Amino acid sequence: MATAIPMIELWRGGMLESEHLGHAVIYGPGGIEMAWGDPDAVIFPRSSVKMIQALPLIESGAAQAAGLTDRQLALACASHSGAALHRDGVAQWLHALGMGEADLRCGAHMPRDREERRRLTCSDEAPCQIHNNCSGKHAGFLTLNRHLGGGPEYVDMSHPVQQAVKSAFEDVTQEASPGFGIDGCSAPNFATSITGLARAMQFFAAASPAGSRREAAAARLARAMAQFPEMVAGEGRACTELMHAMGGRVAVKTGAEAVFVAILPEQKRGIALKIMDGGTRASEAAVTALLIRLGALERNHPVVDRLLTGTQRNWRGIATGELRLAPGFG
Repeated sequence: MATAIPMIELWRGGMLESEHLGHAVIYGPGGIEMAWGDPDAVIFPRSSVKMIQALPLIESGAAQAAGLTDRQLALACASHSGAALHRDGVAQWLHALGMGEADLRCGAHMPRDREERRRLTCSDEAPCQIHNNCSGKHAGFLTLNRHLGGGPEYVDMSHPVQQAVKSAFEDVTQEASPGFGIDGCSAPNFATSITGLARAMQFFAAASPAGSRREAAAARLARAMAQFPEMVAGEGRACTELMHAMGGRVAVKTGAEAVFVAILPEQKRGIALKIMDGGTRASEAAVTALLIRLGALERNHPVVDRLLTGTQRNWRGIATGELRLAPGFG
């Protein structure tokens, strides 16, 4: 078994200060095209698989019955910042279902969005579950659950919602999941290999709207993410900025603990990577490098400078160092 390889380095004062090791796979129509580290490494993909978790929402007919728009489907795939557009989007979605915040099972946390955080702080209003970055995914779960007629605890592994997610997950990864962990939002998160995750993203990339029910669902979700990147993350976030930079041609999604995936429909390729120390700066830099390598992202786009090639500065604006690609990667 191969080990994780150096991918991203931090240099300061002419010396290598930190090194981020990881695994990555580029998967094309014929299989693995490029791999770094161990393509068979098993990981928890965390929120990078929200588009997989949303497949049953469309396949079941629940999305159509609820009249969901592509903008809402992007929100179902989101790790959003809890900004007003996300908060209102989830609240309106739940209201249309005849449900409310109490029906969610994701838990509450302070939103990442600066304006919404300030609003809550200044009003002494506590954050609610709608502010949870996964509340869009959970609104999707509730929509599916209403269609299936399941009980209220839709995050339980034995629940029909999660059984449908597991079936879809194993189908598109083409692997039996060796197990699951509980995600930050309380839903099961199924383990898979880096290759399985990249293979799933390639399925989304190659999916035809005129294909099977699963293909049509995958194509719609990938399109929704790329068309509404502001719903998938938010202002200043890597997912949103990268998708804007690529003009709606590519869908990308991060996951906790430094997982990142990309769906490239024009190339029918999928990317999956994991930085083993959980460093977000490294996963953002690594996926940026791979998107450049595949010609999906212009090397001179400003987002590249922010995520990969830009100078590191301290609080006074003094240059302190720089991120670099490790030799042999990117």
